[in-house]
Amino acid sequence: MGSNMAENHPVGFQWVIEARERGADVIHVDPRFTRTSAMATKWVGIRAGSDIAFLGGIVNYILEHDLHFEEYVKHYTNAPVIITEDFADTEDLDGFFSGWDPERAEYDTTTWQYAGTQVHGPAGQPGERFSTRGEQSGHGGHGGGLEHGEPPEEDLTLQHPRCVFQLLKKHYRRYTPELVAESCGCSVEDFLHVARALTESSGPEKTAAFCYAVGWTQHTVGVQYIRTAAIIQQLLGNMGRPGGGIIALRGHASIQGSTDIPTLYNILPGYLPMPHAEFHGGLDEFIEANTSPTGWWGHFDAYWVSLMKAYFGENATADNEWLFGKLPRIDDDNSVYQTTLDMLDGKVKGYLLAGENPAVGNANSRAHRLALAKLDWLVVRDVVEIESASFWYDGPEIESGELKTDEIPTEVFFLPAAAHTEKDGSFTNTQRLLQWHWQATEPKGDCRSDLWFYFHLGRLIKQKLEDSEEPRDELLKALRWDYPTHSQIQEPSAEAVLQEVSGWEVPAGTFLDGYPKLKPDGSTVCGCWIYCGVFKDGINQAARKKPHWEQSYVAAEWAWAWPANRRMLYNRASADPNGKPWSERKKFVWWDPEQGAWTGLDVPDFEKDKPPSYRPPDDAKAEQAIAGDHPFIMQADGRSWMFVPQGLVDGPLPAHYEPQESPFDNPLYSQRANPRRQLYERSENPYHRVGSEVYQYVATTYRLTEHHTAGGMTRTVPYLSELQPAMFCEVSPELAAEAGLVHGGWATIYSARAAIEARVLVTDRIPPIVVQGRTTHQVGLPYHWGSRGLTTGGAANDLAPIALDPNVHIQEVKAFTVGIVPGRRPRGPALREFVERKRKEADERAR
Repeated sequence: MGSNMAENHPVGFQWVIEARERGADVIHVDPRFTRTSAMATKWVGIRAGSDIAFLGGIVNYILEHDLHFEEYVKHYTNAPVIITEDFADTEDLDGFFSGWDPERAEYDTTTWQYAGTQVHGPAGQPGERFSTRGEQSGHGGHGGGLEHGEPPEEDLTLQHPRCVFQLLKKHYRRYTPELVAESCGCSVEDFLHVARALTESSGPEKTAAFCYAVGWTQHTVGVQYIRTAAIIQQLLGNMGRPGGGIIALRGHASIQGSTDIPTLYNILPGYLPMPHAEFHGGLDEFIEANTSPTGWWGHFDAYWVSLMKAYFGENATADNEWLFGKLPRIDDDNSVYQTTLDMLDGKVKGYLLAGENPAVGNANSRAHRLALAKLDWLVVRDVVEIESASFWYDGPEIESGELKTDEIPTEVFFLPAAAHTEKDGSFTNTQRLLQWHWQATEPKGDCRSDLWFYFHLGRLIKQKLEDSEEPRDELLKALRWDYPTHSQIQEPSAEAVLQEVSGWEVPAGTFLDGYPKLKPDGSTVCGCWIYCGVFKDGINQAARKKPHWEQSYVAAEWAWAWPANRRMLYNRASADPNGKPWSERKKFVWWDPEQGAWTGLDVPDFEKDKPPSYRPPDDAKAEQAIAGDHPFIMQADGRSWMFVPQGLVDGPLPAHYEPQESPFDNPLYSQRANPRRQLYERSENPYHRVGSEVYQYVATTYRLTEHHTAGGMTRTVPYLSELQPAMFCEVSPELAAEAGLVHGGWATIYSARAAIEARVLVTDRIPPIVVQGRTTHQVGLPYHWGSRGLTTGGAANDLAPIALDPNVHIQEVKAFTVGIVPGRRPRGPALREFVERKRKEADERAR
């Protein structure tokens, strides 16, 4: 669900096929019938943007029929925990949770807490008012106010009206099979087939898994999509057990790595939060604000100080608070979309793009191209000249006359990048698996690796600042920057970087074997605490390639998984509260009373010698405050959270909201869309009205096997361009007849933002559906095309609005509305005239 795994993750999909051949049910729930659907035992078509209604229906089905795994739910989740009596649900407040502030358009989450707990401000924020910001939700902060591993009030009978289990029942009781069918456009029978298959494939003897990708994340409620699936998996006992869980499929070799060692503005390596500009305290206050008294986040200080030692070496000391006072701060929102809008407003002078192509890949790509044209300078590093480097002379706005090349002030520097075959390094994949790859050939000409670029950029900057006495330069001067280089081009050693990431003891230089060895006194260096141990014993563990026939199916000696080479997170949950496997067939880790230790097929995700009977004393801290039968050790109470008391800005429980642009009202509440979604009402980013007759069709974007993301790596390759030679749109025969479209002919797809053209693919793979009694048509749009390469075409993301999930600032491009007419799009100035004419027509009809 939320993934076309066969096409976008074909290597991983081989395991799904093997499971199917051994008798597993493979169900695909998706708006389109795809190659994944063709390989599944069941396909269920739904409306793009309706997944929470579908998943919420499964939650309700489980609860109504008492199909939950009761012992698992009682002991391993927060279902028994009682929530404060001030909490009110969306069912009480017509689509809002308690704490909504209409003036600030955000929630005060005080009323979402466990009963009997005190509220703390997480992640370096002022503690006077509890208000979790999206950029500060990397972890649980103070763990929901828990000062002990056990919540103050709980009911193991699950009958208390304010326990999470009963709140869950109340929240989802209206998500009936009939409401699911009415909202999603599937049949009641298809929905029930999925619900039955999932519940029948779960329990002590069986497990079921969810696989998702950006089909779930790219929504204004994307985080809550995944949260709903997590609730299902907790109810069914499928978390922390082999064959279970929720698998986030990564569409690029190191997407997981780019969040672990982040290219994100709001976190540091290992999901440590950046200090906030509003925070005026010192290091002690920052550490206190981010340290959970219970669970492994209780060692935040060790993770933080070890990272500062990796950054600054001997220049970071206890006396100068590990240079905390000199670190940069972030303000409210420095995400890419806010930065783009700031460019449009003239607030950003320069920009560096590496491995990104917003002129094609980001929502409302036209706005991004207009923004790039407002810069003084732009640096683009890529393997080919992409649209974000060429917008100033061949972008759509040059053709339409909106931009004129000789009037664009932006000075563009294109720096050719090396491909992955031309450099050493590691990828971190879906499984959190670090796999080493070796350089196969030298980069051509001036092409250089990212490592080369940033190392030498940093080296040159440090040289230029050697004699500076400016306070602003002190931190850069303190940076430890001494990686060895090799070859004629002075390529930095990728292994040396991995060694620093893994960590060592000071001054001995002994490599660490795992994050429990990290200390807050400056005696350990570690560039990313969750990666600690990847160079255990001085060996590049990521480079191991032991064949599967020489080891167990867990394959612990193929590469290295964070943390601690653990292949399954929270695997203590694979055993019952007493430490015995739930079943012999599915055993994974268990308590061995003779050894007095946890053992099994995987590295136990638990303290090795903590028995199941362990009960923490009242003054216990960090992991010592977690009981022996609570597997979820990164949570403050050792339990998985069905109800999230802190860390999310848009609700403790997922609720169905319509996409920002949808033909429909919300069937559950008068509050139509997520009240905390991020919107930007401005001339470059107009939105469609609900039920617009001009923009009446649901559009969803997707990827193809033959092309990769924004197309820079594939539209320049002859055989891939031949396999998928043109931008196209998928429409049903019924929509083709309604709109006058001809298979193989041209169509113009338009929104209030832009209009593009595409070849028409008339197919039964995207059939019309009936939603709220109305026939609804959907349009499928691959998003790989732009103006560069061997095959060019309209960029699908030109059509999409900038409307974002408030937790992670991701765009909603999987569900928005468009219009479609036969024929090619207008050329020159007529293009903008066409778009504006359609906008006016929509306004007039709305009156």
